[in-house]
Amino acid sequence: MRKNIVVLSGAGISAESGIETFRDADGLWQGHDVMTVASPQGWQENPKLVLDFYNQRRRQLLNVIPNKAHDTLVKFEKIFNVIIVTQNVDDLHERAGSSNVLHLHGELLKAQSTQNASLIYPCLKDIYLRDVCELGSQLRPYIVWFGEDVPKLNEAIAKVMNADIIIIVGTSMQVYPAAGLVSFVSRNTPIFYIDPNPAVNDALGCADNVTLIKKNASQGLIELTEQLSKICFV
Repeated sequence: MRKNIVVLSGAGISAESGIETFRDADGLWQGHDVMTVASPQGWQENPKLVLDFYNQRRRQLLNVIPNKAHDTLVKFEKIFNVIIVTQNVDDLHERAGSSNVLHLHGELLKAQSTQNASLIYPCLKDIYLRDVCELGSQLRPYIVWFGEDVPKLNEAIAKVMNADIIIIVGTSMQVYPAAGLVSFVSRNTPIFYIDPNPAVNDALGCADNVTLIKKNASQGLIELTEQLSKICFV
């Protein structure tokens, strides 16, 4: 029977494609406090600034391509049932060919109605003020902002609980609620944590089921391919 691999991915896997994190060393996002561009309050106070911020990110996304890390995860699908639970809002996993991707924090290439959150539209261009949904309400980025519920969190928890193997790549798993997913992993489930400078949090600790691979995303996944071939006899 094919094993279920759940991949928890974050910004580090997309960084190798040239996507900027937008977060500076001082915690600012392109010179803005995070709450001004990624919160309901920021949206209410200055929607044009918020739209400009995400328009810039969307333009950048459309000018990059998936990297070897994305490609390696696609290859895993030949042997395993692979589910990717990502904190990323880009579509690089999908463009690489991954067939089962769950976006915890939304998707940059979609827009959402401010009146009805279930009205979601493809979006490959800039969003401007006065761009409206079919109900006549302003469109906003389809992004889960700080202070908002994470609609797909329970679905992600269910997938993690059903995993035979967990791969953490490109994320330090320090930001909640995504970081809390690790607490739902069975103690007997192998966890492979790929990061050149891993920050082992309380949830991961130094548990016996955690294997650290201190490399970047693409190199770490290549090394992991060899390890999986041994433990899974494939």
